[in-house]
Amino acid sequence: MRFYILITVFCLPFILVPVLEAQNNGEFKIARVQYRGGGDWYSSPTALTNLIRFAREEVPISINPEYDDVQLGSREIHNYPMLFMTGHGNVEVNTAEMENLRRYLENGGFLFVDDDYGMDQYVRPILQEIFPDEDFVELPATHPIYHNVYEFPEGRPPKVHEHDGLPPQAFTVYRNGRMVLLYTYESNPSDGWAYDQHSNPDEIVQAALRFGVNVLVFAFTSGR
Repeated sequence: MRFYILITVFCLPFILVPVLEAQNNGEFKIARVQYRGGGDWYSSPTALTNLIRFAREEVPISINPEYDDVQLGSREIHNYPMLFMTGHGNVEVNTAEMENLRRYLENGGFLFVDDDYGMDQYVRPILQEIFPDEDFVELPATHPIYHNVYEFPEGRPPKVHEHDGLPPQAFTVYRNGRMVLLYTYESNPSDGWAYDQHSNPDEIVQAALRFGVNVLVFAFTSGR
């Protein structure tokens, strides 16, 4: 599987799309979404830092060790190959922000949303509305995100927090044959990434970090 990663990374310059043109220093950089509505978009600030550090140690992809915070309505989102969004509460998106996000995804961007509990009732309708003519579906167990670097044989994201006692799930939307977003529900891998802020067993932390690496590798290399 690591051979696959090496080959894919070697091919990156030939398969990346215009969304990355602003990142001309040879490193990918991730941005965290700053959204409106009162939800805590800023929760677990070390989560991405720890995931990026782990990814830089585990796979041969050059990722900037720092991430940026960007507003959903800003043109700046088009400078990043991947946006990450999390929180516990309300999310509001107006028409201009929705259109900006829609253009970002259609131009090759990738959105990863992790429900940190209490976010689902607000964010799920928004994710379904981005491309209302496309299906909002559960990620199949055979998808590369469960297998491209680390194996998740059950075909589900790791269960970090119990929340409502429901099974962990991941949902997605395809646009023009390309997967444009991933939404994890009842899973909360970003809580596992923030191991210096939250107490989780080491095996849970490792599973969360490994799942995050799989997502990064897919977002940076697949179908682009």
